[in-house]
Amino acid sequence: MTSDREFPVPQLGHRAGLLRDDESPLPLASLGLTTPPSMFVALLMMMVAFCAGCSKPQAPAPPPPPSVTVTPVIRRDVPIYQEWVGSMVSNVDVDIRPKVEGYLLARLYDEGSYVVKGQALYQLDKRQAEAAVDNATGDLERARAALSQTQIDVRRYTPLVAQRAVSQAELDKAQSAERAAEASVYASQAVLDNAKLNLAWTAVSSPISGIAGVSKVGIGDLMTPSTVMTIVSNVNPIYVDVGVTEQDYLRFRREKPGTGKNLELILGDGTVYPDKGNVLFLGREVDSRTGTILVRGEFPNPGNVLRPGQYARIRAVSELRKGALLIPQASVSELQGIYQVGVVSQDDKVTIKTVKLGPTVGDMWVVESGLQVGDKVVVDGLQRVKSGMTVAPTPFKDTQANALTGGN
Repeated sequence: MTSDREFPVPQLGHRAGLLRDDESPLPLASLGLTTPPSMFVALLMMMVAFCAGCSKPQAPAPPPPPSVTVTPVIRRDVPIYQEWVGSMVSNVDVDIRPKVEGYLLARLYDEGSYVVKGQALYQLDKRQAEAAVDNATGDLERARAALSQTQIDVRRYTPLVAQRAVSQAELDKAQSAERAAEASVYASQAVLDNAKLNLAWTAVSSPISGIAGVSKVGIGDLMTPSTVMTIVSNVNPIYVDVGVTEQDYLRFRREKPGTGKNLELILGDGTVYPDKGNVLFLGREVDSRTGTILVRGEFPNPGNVLRPGQYARIRAVSELRKGALLIPQASVSELQGIYQVGVVSQDDKVTIKTVKLGPTVGDMWVVESGLQVGDKVVVDGLQRVKSGMTVAPTPFKDTQANALTGGN
């Protein structure tokens, strides 16, 4: 018995492989071939897969052009700012010294605090000064008593001379003694006044209002008029000294960009001081060693925030550049000192150009050469493009750029 998977092939001769046009094919059953339906399904699927593999694949669609933001090159009259490094100094520095000798008994102020004019800072031992006042007071009273006696003698001798009871010489002697007694009173009064001053000076006070520094003396030290006890500095207003090169000085004098409060102060942490200052004076000469001239700026310091010795930078308008070409700093690519920008043409094709740049104005850059007014430069997406590439440009929406271009 033959199974379903066996295919007995009968001897059909040439009829098994060839048919005439008028003959119909013989059924498989008449040829003795038996094939299950599942085999036909598998063969059909293999034929479909083979036909699909033989079909030619379609080419993928080209990618869309990259999207970039662009902004036009603008022409404006812009102020050019320049910065100089300097340090702050107080407008007055006072060395606090005692006017009398004495041992230091107490410090009466807090170091680093603000003190007012006339405020006592130190107290010296005043017992010797008090004794000197008492001694001078006694001498003055003694001189006054002597004066009173001479005045009595003069009053007594005057009528007696008229009566010829006393000689004129006696009266003259009494009058001379009176004048000498008056002089002695004046001298004693001066000694007393000086003693009182020395007593008052045992309390060492500040002659100005300002910031009191660290005490340089200790309790129990012997103070003399040459001893520097501390330093008081007036810091409102405060000065900033900078060294300006000869070239900058000449350009500043030639351009004369402005007067008045036109100085900006940049602090050590990068913040801009809210109050503007002015140039107080220029130095007498240019330093031959450094080629710079001293410029002192003055800034208000109402809260005593700024202190002497602080690092600072002064920024000011050094010139007014007319018709300057401006582009955003974000549109510039720098490599080994070469600056390049991407320029988009009318047909949206990019050209990479090398440009020469000048100073910065805010977040804009002054272009010396390489671009023209109206050129559209790529701001965002420059890294994704190269020369000859087609892009999809959109306007750049930067606030400062819009302010310079008028929102266009």
